[in-house]
Order: sequence, then structure tokens, then C-alpha cells
Amino acid sequence: MYKLGIDVGGTNTDAVLIDEARCVVAAVKNPTSGDIYTGIMGAVDAVLEQSGVDRALIGQAMLGTTQCTNAIVERKGLAPIAVLRIGAPASVGIPPMVDWDADIAAVCVGSAVIEGGFEYDGKRLASFDEAACRAFFEGVRGRAEAVAISCVFSTVRNDDELAAAAIAREVLGEGAHVSISSEIGSMGLIERENATILNAALYDVARRFTEGFAQSLADKGVANAEVYLSQNDGTLMTMEHARRYPILTIACGPTNSIRGASYLTRKSDAIVIDVGGTTTDLGVLTHGFPRESGVAVTIGGVRTNFRMPDVVSIGLGGGSIVRVADDGGVTVGPDSVGYEIASKALVFGGDVMTATDVAVRLGMAEVGDPALVADIPQDVAERAMAVIRALVEDAVDAMKVSSDPIDVVLVGGGAIVLPRDLAGTASVERPERAGCANAIGSAISKVSGVYEALVDYDVTPRDEALAIARAAAVDAAVGAGAVRDTVEVVDAEDVPLAYYPGHTNRVKVKAAGDLA
Repeated sequence: MYKLGIDVGGTNTDAVLIDEARCVVAAVKNPTSGDIYTGIMGAVDAVLEQSGVDRALIGQAMLGTTQCTNAIVERKGLAPIAVLRIGAPASVGIPPMVDWDADIAAVCVGSAVIEGGFEYDGKRLASFDEAACRAFFEGVRGRAEAVAISCVFSTVRNDDELAAAAIAREVLGEGAHVSISSEIGSMGLIERENATILNAALYDVARRFTEGFAQSLADKGVANAEVYLSQNDGTLMTMEHARRYPILTIACGPTNSIRGASYLTRKSDAIVIDVGGTTTDLGVLTHGFPRESGVAVTIGGVRTNFRMPDVVSIGLGGGSIVRVADDGGVTVGPDSVGYEIASKALVFGGDVMTATDVAVRLGMAEVGDPALVADIPQDVAERAMAVIRALVEDAVDAMKVSSDPIDVVLVGGGAIVLPRDLAGTASVERPERAGCANAIGSAISKVSGVYEALVDYDVTPRDEALAIARAAAVDAAVGAGAVRDTVEVVDAEDVPLAYYPGHTNRVKVKAAGDLA
């Protein structure tokens, strides 16, 4: 059985085919198309042609896509939704979507804040107002295609969210898409609510690209493959899971690259620098998985707190435009020729000086025709490379948690423009197949499960609480499609919350295993 891994980037769509021994059989790059699918199918055709593998032998297909990110940023394809918050009278001071831009807030056809919710310790804040809940959903019936439900401290107790969800399905129909915040975000009502609203608004986007991808594969003769989507913690989810939680696909590209870098180098701890045609993403590999961001993340102008990889992006890529000012100063980017590099860069006969041209001029890479960049003055090339070096070294320093040197892995098609002697690093490695690390990461990813709760160690002893959390995380991974015997805990933390009474801790455990 073979695994097909696909990752859609802003410039290229990469595809790889991996055999049962987890060896890369074929790897290709294909330009990303405006409609996404043409680029994906072109990459599939190319990797199958290169490998010569019987399409019927492909048993699993994994896709990492930017569709949901693009929908939020471009405000396109978002479904009309209704937003219900359970938390009056405590939370009425700040209404839902209060700081959203008008163009994206327009997806909401109705919102309400009703009584209910809980205190931090699970004690009831107010009785759940079932009548107000039912009246709200009856008021948006026929106008809203999806529902976002949030509740005060629902990460501690989600009773009211579940009750509201049941009423929503009763009033709007069993086919209504319902997102509840306790399944999506973390502590912090507003940010968790925001993530839930975005998840609900993305449901139609997710339905279309999951169904479209599966059908496109079938049309290409890849009819026996189980289809999975990459999510932003470096693991996979089923098609059904992706339709329920499409927001978890956001930022899956950098996480795929980080996982691919780990596979290619056998490193479990390093900084991964993924250089594309337009931007460079830096992430941290910790215990074989991407380090999660510990702060709220803004997506398309919306502040959220659901899990996201800790990634820094800079405006540097293989297609970054190099300019020489009248005073002799040299700048690199942030604008880029992007996917047009094959026609616009000097080494390919174009008329725009790019970072790739500089790398070829300095003998760092063999791309295109070196004779076409021979006229670039040596000092200009060296000053441009100094700018590139400074951009990357500053970004590496921003990702480090100490001044100690750290291993660095270079991946991505544009990695040829980076020097190998970066300050602050213990080693800099660019492995074979680095250009398709993102697609490789998609193909070899595991399935994960996460459990998070607030626990008072005066009530539940620490050892018992952690054991319960580990078991729950393992069960969540199995429920997501992992083989139980292969599941192991890959990350566990308990953080004391000083502003809570007693010995309250935030307990969070993540487990991951191989696909069933």
C-alpha cells in the first residue's frame, strides 16, 4: 500500500508518494492554481507518472490545504451563521464579535446572550434559560446555515453548550452544523467564542473541499484511498472530523514542513526554516511535533485562542525581489515574483533580480543559467546576502528560548538562498527531498487526541488527575482514527493558576498514534 501526500502552498503544490517502508518513491512540485484543484490534480498526475505506481494500490491520501485560511482572509465562501452565548448576566458587557471588522462580522445573521454558564470551579453561574435559547433559534430559522455556541467556563463544564446544541438541532433540523466552543478553544471566553464562530462559518468551505478532493481523486483512478486532512498540530484528521472542525486546518502548511523535517533528519528538537517562493516560516520542533503557540493568535483580524503552531513568518523567499537604491543600499523583499519566478527571475531569462539570482551568482545554488546573472556586481550580491542572513538570524533569535546554539533544518524549495553558517546555530542541515518536506510531513503524520481541563489538586490528587488526562487523550486519539496499540503520550503539562483559589491547575495532555 502507498500513501499519497499533498500540500498546497501559495506558490507550489507539492505531492509525494511513500511506500510501506516509509520511503519516498516519487516527489514533485506543481504550480498552485487559482482554483486550487487544478494545481492539486496536476501534482497528482505528475507524481503518479513519475512513480509508475498502480493507482489502485494507493490506500491513503493526505491533503494539507490553505482553503480555510484563504476563506477567512479573503472573506469568501463563509456561511451565514447564528451566534449564541450562554453567560448572562455576567458577560453582557462585551457582545459577541464586538471587535470584528464589518466585512467579516456580516456573516452573522443574529446573535444573543442568554442566562446560564458556570464559575471557574464548575458551580453554576445562572440557570440555563432554555426558553430564551429556543426562541433565539426559532428566530434565525431559515436564515442561518450554521450555529456557534459558547458558554462561560465551558472548558470546565459544557452541560449548557450541549443542551443548547440539542435545542438547535431540534429547531433547525438534524442537518444543521453546530459548533460548540468547549470542543474548539481554550480558556478565555471571547477568544474561544471567536474561534467557534469562525469554525461555524467555515463549514460550507470544508464540505466543498473535502467532497471535491475525494471526488477528484476518484476521477483520477485513486478510488481505494482513505482521505485525510492535515491539521495544525502536525497530525491528521478524518474527512468527517475536518467537516466538524475545519478551523483546525489553518496553518497546517508550516506544521507539515516541521513534521517532514523531523522525518527527513530524524531530529526531534530543532528550529525548522521553511523557505517558499514568497515567505519564510520558522517553527520549533519539540519532541518530534511543532511547538504550540502560548498566546492568542489573530486570523484575518480575528483574535482566537484555539491551538496554533508557534510560527514566525518573514517576507523572504526564493522569488523575493532584490533592489539597489540610488545611494547603493540593497533591499530584499518583502515583495516577490512568487509563482512567476520561472519566467521573471534573471537565471530563467527574466528581467527581475531575485534572491535566487543572488544565490546563483554567489555559487550557492545551481539553478537556471548562471551566465545570465554574471553581470550582477559581486558587492551587490554580497550585500543582498548580508540582508538575507540578517533577516533569518533575527528570526531564529526570536524563536529560541535561550542563548544556546540550536540545530536548524532548512526545507522548502527556496532554501537554496540561505547560507549554512547562521549565527546562533549549532548546525544547519538541508536534507535530501527538503523541497517537498511539507508533502512528506502530510503523508507520514499521525493521528492525535488532546485532553484539557482545570483540576483542583486538593480535590483530585495530581497523579490521579494526570492519569485520567492521559487516558482521555489516548481515547480521543483512538476516536480520531488511531490504532490504540500505537498511541503514546507525546506531550503533557500541568500549569498552576495562581489567580484561582486552592491548587487549581490547567492540565493538558496530547497523545498520537498511527492511522488505523
